[in-house]
Amino acid sequence: MENNEIFLSIHSNQSYSFIINKSEFIGHAFYVESVAEAEKYISEIREKYKDATHNCFAYIIGIEKLIQKYSDDGEPSGTAGIPMLEVLRKKDITNCLVISTRYFGGILLGAGGLVRAYTKSTVGVLEESKIVKKELFYNMDIILDYVFWGKIENIFKNFGLEILNIEYLEKVRINLSVKKENFEMLKNIVINETSDNCIVKINGENYCSVFIE
Repeated sequence: MENNEIFLSIHSNQSYSFIINKSEFIGHAFYVESVAEAEKYISEIREKYKDATHNCFAYIIGIEKLIQKYSDDGEPSGTAGIPMLEVLRKKDITNCLVISTRYFGGILLGAGGLVRAYTKSTVGVLEESKIVKKELFYNMDIILDYVFWGKIENIFKNFGLEILNIEYLEKVRINLSVKKENFEMLKNIVINETSDNCIVKINGENYCSVFIE
């Protein structure tokens, strides 16, 4: 992608389950931004499903996708972790952890069957989680006099900005989320429309989901 601050990932943490030849597979997907965060989810799933036969996983972390790890967790080598990782690679997803929990039902699936099952588990849970673009947004506050609010509110609506909170105090205090690349333009518009009778400040930044049409 041209903008190195934009990448594909998942919108929400979800699960997805199905049964093949009496074996139950439960897929889990988590949005993660660090190895520590991924390992924390892995530990939690292993504890929650400690009676399961296997808890296999794969994850890719970082905009450059430099961190990639997988585990077959006792399944035959190459039948679980790698197929799961390949799904993430093919979909060009990063900052994502997928875990597939298996309860063995007594019928062997064979190497090909396992690959298909763990692939299905991963694809299914990613569909539930929804693949989105992640873009860097600023969380910002704008404080201004009531006389300017009507005009500024219309500008926000025209830009399709997400207003997170409004406080009507001595002045109007608006908390909103705006794409990093649009911040300077929005700031200048607000300053111009209020003749610089405003306060515009950034509280922090974080990656937000932008749904793909």
